[in-house]
Amino acid sequence: MIIDCHGHYTTVPKRFEDYRRLQVAACGCGGPQPALPARASDDELRESVEAAQLQRQRERGTDLTIFSPRALGMGHHLGDERASRQWATLCNDLIHRLCGLYPDRFAGVCQLPQSPGVAPANCIPELERCVRELGFIGCNLNPDPSGGWWSDPPLHDRWWYPLYEKLVEFDVPAMIHVSGSCNPHFHATGAHYINGDTTAFMQFLTSALFKDFPTLKFVIPHGGGAVPYHWGRYRGIALDMGLGPLSELLLDNVFFDTCVYHQHGMDLLLKVIPARNILFASETIGAVRGIDPDTGHYFDDTRRYIDGAAFLGAEERELIFSGNARRVYSRLRA
Repeated sequence: MIIDCHGHYTTVPKRFEDYRRLQVAACGCGGPQPALPARASDDELRESVEAAQLQRQRERGTDLTIFSPRALGMGHHLGDERASRQWATLCNDLIHRLCGLYPDRFAGVCQLPQSPGVAPANCIPELERCVRELGFIGCNLNPDPSGGWWSDPPLHDRWWYPLYEKLVEFDVPAMIHVSGSCNPHFHATGAHYINGDTTAFMQFLTSALFKDFPTLKFVIPHGGGAVPYHWGRYRGIALDMGLGPLSELLLDNVFFDTCVYHQHGMDLLLKVIPARNILFASETIGAVRGIDPDTGHYFDDTRRYIDGAAFLGAEERELIFSGNARRVYSRLRA
């Protein structure tokens, strides 16, 4: 079985995106909130994924996608706390319905109603609803709800602890995932995403977070950002700071996905990071949608790169393709 731990509902019916634009505009001008969009029919939801995410699954031989709302669409830096809460509820309900229509193809991960300057504890009611009532198996956690300005405390600050306590209670992991960038220095998917991944890792490395929460689990997407490429730098920093071996500091709690879109990059990830810490993922349909002219295949067909890594053994492949996902997302087994 092949489990893709990182997929987004990027093909949501257009009227939901139209509603979001009106909602954010109303927050900006102090006007009344727009009416909620009309409920999507089951057929409309099926149509939105059949020729997209599901087609990719069939073509690439993957079985199940751990599925969440569109990352850029979370827009935590837009609108206000109330708008974020309403938008998260709407997006999570769509994911829940798709999981109900395709229970063998999708497992739900929720968007949290984060907002700059608002304590993460504000997200607990929606997390509880999604896990307890909707059967979701994880959440996406934005380390920078300000959209590129990093105005909230770092992830090891006690500001985040009430949310972490709930994640531990439910035994659900959080995927580190920023949303859009409102800072012109940072292209959203090319820079802001990778910044978020790398920054989160460094915050984990330099803190005692996992001493306080020894069973807390994070997935760092996009191959870990800059982390595998600079693993020697991070090992050296940890030793210089007297923190001990990097593998003992983080690798019981931090995992990496395979959203890396070329063979050399994938080979590096697979050689540097232990197989037990890597989860297969493609981000389909996400940041890179085109075909690589050098290979004739989609950039995000990441299974090809793992299949092309001849140095991997059968046990390592099984861990990467499904075993680690079942272990990290423990509710998936149910």
